Amino acid sequence: MTRMIALALAIALGTAASASDDDILADTATAQKITTHLTEQGYAVRKIELDDGLYEAYAMKDGQRYEVYLDSALNIVKIERDD
Repeated sequence: MTRMIALALAIALGTAASASDDDILADTATAQKITTHLTEQGYAVRKIELDDGLYEAYAMKDGQRYEVYLDSALNIVKIERDD
């Protein structure tokens, strides 16, 4: 019985790991660097994900919602206001 449970868990975890990178959250160290970088620019960061090779930070600034895209070197490559 224990082996069956372990096998079921291994299959479930393997399936979750193969999800598209649309669902991947940034690792803690990178997320902290991004948060610090954007906070210095007046943003309040809510969530950071990895999407198509770019970090996507969901943030607020001056009462507006933004999606801020950063490359792997954490350079801002695009900012979109989220209406």
